[in-house]
Order: sequence, then structure tokens, then C-alpha cells
Amino acid sequence: MRDTSELTAAVERFADRLRAAPQSRLQRGAAAEGLALARELAVRAQRVEDPEREPRTMPDAGVFTVADQLVVAGNDLAEILRTAPADSHGGDLAEAVERVREAAERAGL
Repeated sequence: MRDTSELTAAVERFADRLRAAPQSRLQRGAAAEGLALARELAVRAQRVEDPEREPRTMPDAGVFTVADQLVVAGNDLAEILRTAPADSHGGDLAEAVERVREAAERAGL
């Protein structure tokens, strides 16, 4: 089992910043960055879990729900990677953490 705490911590930090951001900042792009990241993490999780199935797209539920969507997607991916065989999906965890950091930076949070 892998230690996925770095991923969950990065996702929680970004989500907390999204929750604390004013509506104007969310509407100027921070929420869009969060949603794009949530969608990416969700697709990654689905591909690891069931590579044969076409991934479903996370819906846009509005700027005030993006943080929660991000946490759900990030935790799903972390759990799937945590329980995956040690020799599989080796770089996925580090890459996901980097994606979270990049998205938070682009969002200005």
C-alpha cells in the first residue's frame, strides 16, 4: 500500500482556499481551475479502477460546490492508488500531487 497523504493534503489545501475565496475570485477563474482539476482527478481514478470503461465527466455543479467536488475526486484517486499493487501506476501519485499544486497556482490561491 502506498502513502497517499501528500495527495490528500494538497487537495485539502486547495479546497480550503477555494472555500475561503470570495465569489468574485471564484467567478474569475479559480472555480474553473478547481473543476478542471476535479474532473482530471476523477478521470484518472476511473482509468485506474476500470481501464476498459469510458470515464464519466464530473458535472459542473456551480462555483460554490467546486471545493467539495475536488475533495471527492482527490480522495477517490488517493484511495484507488493507495490500494493498487505497488508495482502499478508508480508515477500517477507524484504527477497528481504536482497537478494539484499547478492548478492552485494558476487559480491564484
